[in-house]
Amino acid sequence: MKKLENILWGLILVVIGIIFGLNALGITDINIFFRGWWTLIIIIPSLIGLFKNESKIWSIIWLVIGIVFLLCAQNILSFTMVGKLIFPFILVMIGLSIIFKDTINKNVSEKIKKLNNEKTKGEEYCATFGGQNADYNGQEFKGANLDAIFGSVKLDLKNATISKDQVINANAIFGGIDIIIPTNVNIKVKSTPIFGGVSNKVKTQYNESLPTIYINSFCMFGGVDIK
Repeated sequence: MKKLENILWGLILVVIGIIFGLNALGITDINIFFRGWWTLIIIIPSLIGLFKNESKIWSIIWLVIGIVFLLCAQNILSFTMVGKLIFPFILVMIGLSIIFKDTINKNVSEKIKKLNNEKTKGEEYCATFGGQNADYNGQEFKGANLDAIFGSVKLDLKNATISKDQVINANAIFGGIDIIIPTNVNIKVKSTPIFGGVSNKVKTQYNESLPTIYINSFCMFGGVDIK
């Protein structure tokens, strides 16, 4: 997926470079600074975000917002009218994502539910107006529940022993959670973002022979950083 993202960004830059080159040679006269060109700063990253494995709800929201702003800049729509509807639109999109999140990621949701129903649910780490660090150095990891409420939690699994599939339930509310993942596992992410989100910096190919860590996240004005 990271390769596809790089290809898309590369193609965009190549096209822009060709347009600048042809304009400089007098072959074409394409004005890329058209009315509302700045909306591409919103539209392009949102389009690329649709090809990522993470939750696509915010990519869809920003893509629609970018397109609407472009239509306003072209005088097809009115900024005044759109300004009144943006907040209700965001609320509706968030509500729909919460309602249909289990349907969109059905397989991942079922696996997370199964792991959470098992007897061993892992350790509990909660940080409220403070911080907690959990380092599984040479220890066996059996899942965890992380809650960061106006605080921060750091879970270091770099040297942990992981022999089978595990789940991490991560809730970040006005807080932040850092999860450091070892190289010998797969990652599956399910997230519900409300003015927050998950940043997954772990880019590995899925390997059936390796255990999978399922990260079940809820972010409200907070974030989960997987690295």
